Amino acid sequence: MSRLNSFYISPENWIAPFVLEGSEARHMCKVLRTREGDTVRLFDGLGRDGIFTVDEISKSRATLQLVSESVQNDSRGLTLAIGWNKSNRRNWLLEKSVELQARGLIFFQGEFSQGKVPEVPKETWHDKNIAAAKQCGNVWLPKLETVPGSIENLIEKSKEFSNKIILWEKAEKEAVPDYGVFAEESTLAVIGPEGGFSPHEAELLLNNGFKKCSLGDSILRWETAALLCLGAGYLEKQKQSL
Repeated sequence: MSRLNSFYISPENWIAPFVLEGSEARHMCKVLRTREGDTVRLFDGLGRDGIFTVDEISKSRATLQLVSESVQNDSRGLTLAIGWNKSNRRNWLLEKSVELQARGLIFFQGEFSQGKVPEVPKETWHDKNIAAAKQCGNVWLPKLETVPGSIENLIEKSKEFSNKIILWEKAEKEAVPDYGVFAEESTLAVIGPEGGFSPHEAELLLNNGFKKCSLGDSILRWETAALLCLGAGYLEKQKQSL
């Protein structure tokens, strides 16, 4: 059986009568040429997906009939906080955060950041997450947040987490962790911007409950460090589910 085409519907619209509008409806109609009577899959990014049949469809709107639905438990544990960088590699990271089932992504203002972090996440970031979820079949979208201002604002935000890690380029090699640490519930792993952490930032994080960790003796780009953390957490979660 071929894989069903997937579309995102916001959680507040997961209610009968089911209506898909805007870009997702246009993609359904114009790009994939879906017809009335076809069967499709919808997901809401909060663990729920369902099989639907298309009742009516136009260029920018579709009404659908629910056939069956399921809800997955949220086993994700890892949120990454990454120092803001002016980088086109951000889109790549947004995709991988979905594929490797991150719970959240936070972009924060570091002393060595290039430019200013936006006050709120950009809509295009959410769109990248949706596209990745449609490709890989993940029913969860990571929570996207930005933390402007100083490192103290990130420290305040970190009070929501019980397992807090700073991936620090100056940590001793002995601080390379058991990678299961990235799969623990309520984990926040902080990665600096391209220039790393300032001594002041590192000191504040370490003095506020963050454990210092090393990722080895190579100097990693921020997106490489992020991918390593995401991959380690994902594989550990897969092992635990067996």
